[in-house]
Amino acid sequence: MATLTDARRIVIKIGSALLVDRGSGDLRRDWLTALADDVAWLKSLGKDVALVSSGSIALGRGVLGLPGTDLSLEQSQAAAAVGQIRLARAYEEALAPHGITTGQVLVTLEDSTDRRRYLNSRATMAQLLGLGVVPIVNENDTIATDEIRYGDNDRLAAQVAVTVGADQLILLSDVDGFYSANPQTDPGAQHYPVVAHITPEMEQQAGDAGSGLSKGGMRTKLMAGRMATAAGCNMAITEGSVLHPLRGLYDGARATWFTAQDDPHVARKRWIAAMKPRGALTVDTGAARALKSGKSLLPAGVTAVTGPFGRGDPVAIEDEVGHKLGQGLSRYTSEEARVIRGHRSDQIEGLLGYPGRAALIHRDDMAF
Repeated sequence: MATLTDARRIVIKIGSALLVDRGSGDLRRDWLTALADDVAWLKSLGKDVALVSSGSIALGRGVLGLPGTDLSLEQSQAAAAVGQIRLARAYEEALAPHGITTGQVLVTLEDSTDRRRYLNSRATMAQLLGLGVVPIVNENDTIATDEIRYGDNDRLAAQVAVTVGADQLILLSDVDGFYSANPQTDPGAQHYPVVAHITPEMEQQAGDAGSGLSKGGMRTKLMAGRMATAAGCNMAITEGSVLHPLRGLYDGARATWFTAQDDPHVARKRWIAAMKPRGALTVDTGAARALKSGKSLLPAGVTAVTGPFGRGDPVAIEDEVGHKLGQGLSRYTSEEARVIRGHRSDQIEGLLGYPGRAALIHRDDMAF
């Protein structure tokens, strides 16, 4: 069974009901302080951490005096605009005493379905994590409409986990895992400690009811589990309302672990290898040797470009006699690649007129 001990990169989802007091609409500051202690502790163990946090609408509705009932789209967007500032500041203030820098990342469903936006989001998140920042991710409720929104942060958290190549996703919930029925109403409900495969029976057992402040139910958590585990990411559902829930999970607190189908990096490589290439890059002998040793493909090693293809499209990588070495996701369009091929990375800005990425294909986006 997976544990937090094994994790290298962790995405943690925090629901509104955990962060915001339902009666007063105020932050649960003691709980947030304890969570920040847990995050700092995980960081001290050398783990990357990203938080997917609800709460902007719940915080904003209290400030604006909006009713506790369902809000209209315009009311929700107004509450989110006010609440997002407070949510980001709360995390910043909670983590700053530990010397941790935070960054706010607001996304919509379109950011994962549009290839260019997805690549930009992935590059930004990778850079933040590489710099030791803890990203605070939320759906951009100020602009999202029903047509372009996730609608719940369980699936958003799973998408973030897939995007950043996390090996563990933790859903902090108001229950300590997945049950065969609602344990609050059915004393005979059976707890699942480990789920290797999500079955249709489990989907029928899952309910839809949220907490009132949150929109997700157990069904959305199963959807998140299916998405995460297929991409090689283990997922846990555990009780989040207690203080120090992550330390508790580390120490063996009750939870349901959904086991990954594969390592996230292996799963990504297989996904890239299965794509149909849109073009090809021919590389010289030195570049071919560097690629086989695990290096990224730099423009200097490219001798020919066959296209057309766009940024983020899969392209074949071939040696000078036409043998396919592998394929990867291009960081440049075919037109840009033709301009910079054969040149050093420090010449890219002069050639294109704007700063570019050093690698034409990064080693993480390549499969052999």
